[in-house]
Amino acid sequence: MKATKRVVSVSLGSSRRDHVWETELLGVPVRMERVGTDGDLRRAIQLIGELDGRVDAIGLGGIDLYIRVGQRRWVFRDALRMARAARRTPVVDGSGLKHSLERQTVQQLVQSGFRLKGRRTLLVLAVDRFGMAEALVQAGADVLFGDLGFGLGVGVPIRSLRVLSGLARVVAPVVTRLPFQLFYPTGARQEQVVPRFGGWYRWAEVIAGDFHAIHRHMPPRLEGKFILTNTVTRENLQELRDRGVAAICTTTPNLGGRSFGTNVLEAALVAVTGRRPEELTEEDYRQLVCAAGLRPRVEVLQPHLRAEDLGLGAFAEPQNLRQ
Repeated sequence: MKATKRVVSVSLGSSRRDHVWETELLGVPVRMERVGTDGDLRRAIQLIGELDGRVDAIGLGGIDLYIRVGQRRWVFRDALRMARAARRTPVVDGSGLKHSLERQTVQQLVQSGFRLKGRRTLLVLAVDRFGMAEALVQAGADVLFGDLGFGLGVGVPIRSLRVLSGLARVVAPVVTRLPFQLFYPTGARQEQVVPRFGGWYRWAEVIAGDFHAIHRHMPPRLEGKFILTNTVTRENLQELRDRGVAAICTTTPNLGGRSFGTNVLEAALVAVTGRRPEELTEEDYRQLVCAAGLRPRVEVLQPHLRAEDLGLGAFAEPQNLRQ
């Protein structure tokens, strides 16, 4: 029997969201762990140093290594400090998998019959999900990019990728050198809701992007909305159900009641293949995802609705990798 691979996501997020799951990927047993440090950057760096050489791959959770717009990248100083704490074990932030997996998810939704063309779609942060942003635009969605609001607190909508790219070239070199917590909820802030940008939420039929950004500012009611996101727990699903959300799609499957972040799955794929992250292309990740049988997880949250009525018939069965 093959030895179990161990991967650990060290997250700046809340420790209340910690999770462990053991499964098999590509014929290899793998143990996936998520460890939150409640926003403590020093603790995260220390923990990565302690895990270095003792696990097969490490994921950076609750933080992106870089902002990517098109072919341009700007590295977050805090994330680089975390990544450099490991000298032997491969470190990934989920970006390699995210760009391929999230494009694929949008395409699979469209192919299943889910209507995106002309649909009002709020993408809360496009700079950390540029693959999803491009796929939504290509699918014909009417997209509002909320980067200025959800990232900088400035309630000005962006309505085109061209404008987003231009702003990123100006702003990204500055913000990536500042503390990451200024732009993204970490630690206990991931559990707190401060409603803002209510007009954007009300306008949207589809709300897409990072779950913590969506959750941070969501209004009391989200009647009939479709959420396209990742990294949700059972408690998150119940909260969305109580607020009236019609259905949710996570780009990664249900693993023991929650979906892990792409950094965990990317670390797992790196571990089971034995390849260095820099060796894996977006096409490699697409092939690995297909070979591993990883599919988006879709759940209808309201009892009076059916998957077929929402154009989600192809995803009627919940996805849950076996333990």
